[in-house]
Amino acid sequence: MSMSKIGRAALSGAAGLIVGVCAVAPAHAEGQVLVNARLRTELVDQAGLASDATAITLRTRLGYQTGDLSGFTFLIEGEHVLHLVDDFNDTINGLPGYPVVADPEAAELNRLQLTFTGFEDTRLTLGRQRIILGDARYVGNVGFRQNEQTFDAFVASTTAIENLNLTYAYLDRAHRVFGDDHPAGELDLDAHAITAAATAPLGTVTAFAILADVQDAAALSSATYGLNWSGSVAREGQATFGYKLEYAVQSDYGNAPASFDLNMFRAEASVSQNGLSGAIGIESLEGNGVRGFSTPLATLHGYQGWADVFLTTPANGIRDIYGRAGYAFPNPPLGSAMRATVVYHDFETENGSLDLGSEFDAVLSSQLSEHVGLEFKAAFYDGGDSAIADRTKLWFSITYSR
Repeated sequence: MSMSKIGRAALSGAAGLIVGVCAVAPAHAEGQVLVNARLRTELVDQAGLASDATAITLRTRLGYQTGDLSGFTFLIEGEHVLHLVDDFNDTINGLPGYPVVADPEAAELNRLQLTFTGFEDTRLTLGRQRIILGDARYVGNVGFRQNEQTFDAFVASTTAIENLNLTYAYLDRAHRVFGDDHPAGELDLDAHAITAAATAPLGTVTAFAILADVQDAAALSSATYGLNWSGSVAREGQATFGYKLEYAVQSDYGNAPASFDLNMFRAEASVSQNGLSGAIGIESLEGNGVRGFSTPLATLHGYQGWADVFLTTPANGIRDIYGRAGYAFPNPPLGSAMRATVVYHDFETENGSLDLGSEFDAVLSSQLSEHVGLEFKAAFYDGGDSAIADRTKLWFSITYSR
């Protein structure tokens, strides 16, 4: 029996385990109702398209998590996305003359998981779950989109060894942001993700491996191995300096239709003091003229600009040189916390250093109360000398979560 079939059999048995555990659980175990709602307006003006996009969508999640039941907890959560104004291409509604806003209407089971914490400093989770490894550069939940990406998976993590955090994940299926009605709304996986993070005085060193055999999209299959070093230096009353270095190699794996060997490098230096912060960095993903270094399970919105121009790495790769500045208001004029951030990106191909344009991003977020937050966000992409269309994206959202 293949690992994929074994994984699917185990995941399908999770519901039976959950019923059994809950049946024998003590009645006094306290649970928690999970509620999350986000109302968002997204406006997109993209050169070359006949119409601008106006999307007003409401995402709601409702779930329940039990209290501790002899070391077990059970979580179930549904998710629903509703269009209030649908003048946009949601990838399945047949409006190609509009820019894409990848928030299709959906009603889905977002999470159904069983977690066991009966072993000291160890957590085991089986079922449909949210997975964010590290900074989500390789595996993430794409939390910015209304329909969250979750995984049918088994995840084991432990901190039983001092100064060492170990995580193993077997991924059987990815439920993507496009929803169940999209041909690429799910990915059938036979994938393994392993991370080992060691903490030392000079920072955290993380070794990782992502081995993804994508059964129904062979071109996405790859094996990625890498090393990340990150940390910060701070003295009382002085600025905090941060640093991050990462190198990874990627090659064909599983059912990949062609052989390839690519690499990725990124580095960042940052400084912060009294609410002000700044950073400069570079991220370089190699391409061989046919394909680029790819991370299809990642939270891609968080990288290479919020306009989402480069969700697929160009065949000749991409080099992103960026600068970021932020300010956390000490006495916010609205709410209990407020932060502003601006980012500038300059893009070029990794092969040949050809212009891929530039982008300016900005966000202002405010925590109005314990449960309610506001966010204004903008992305302005200029294609420069490339053939990529200019575009402007604006967002306003209000989120309730408890």
